[in-house]
Amino acid sequence: MTEHAEHREPSLTSATEPRGLEALISRAARAGKGPAPVERWNPDFCGDLDMEIKADGTWFYLGTPIGRMPLVQLFSSVLRKDADGRTYLVTPVERVGIRVADAPFIAVEMDVSGSGDGQVITFRTNVGDVVAAGPGHPLRFVDEDATGGLKPYVLVRGRLEALVARPVMYELVEHGEEVEIGGQTMFAVRSGGEVYPIMPAEKLRRLSA
Repeated sequence: MTEHAEHREPSLTSATEPRGLEALISRAARAGKGPAPVERWNPDFCGDLDMEIKADGTWFYLGTPIGRMPLVQLFSSVLRKDADGRTYLVTPVERVGIRVADAPFIAVEMDVSGSGDGQVITFRTNVGDVVAAGPGHPLRFVDEDATGGLKPYVLVRGRLEALVARPVMYELVEHGEEVEIGGQTMFAVRSGGEVYPIMPAEKLRRLSA
């Protein structure tokens, strides 16, 4: 066995507990300094990891919830969603797939400043990201066919979105207004100089009747 092989770093997929992953990722993520520059890294795909982000934003590893928020925040700093639609943990030397039930983040709080075209809606996610909806961080609204409900998302970074939590969604729509978009009257919200349609105003009136 060569000296290089003897000192080879363990891989992400070989870690058997969250602390093992923490040690590996912390060297890449610059812990405490925000997201790592994962978009600039192009490592080989090294397989899938038994890690899942549930629809409520809870992280699981090997079937067990990860209860330590600093650890979740560390893992979230090396997340990347690629053009293939899959989400990965990425370091300079490895890319491993994880499962995401819905969005990787949850927007748990919002703040509104200004009004009219100057209105800015800022969200805080469950892992501590703070983003202002607008250019580079658009809002989108998805109809839930099964329930007839609505699911808003805000783009956090790259292709990673935060699902707006239901209590925050109710607060968000309170700032909606009717806006003419493409010849149709839409119920929409403004932020950062952008207008984000939620649904046709007529549909909202039917639902509210």
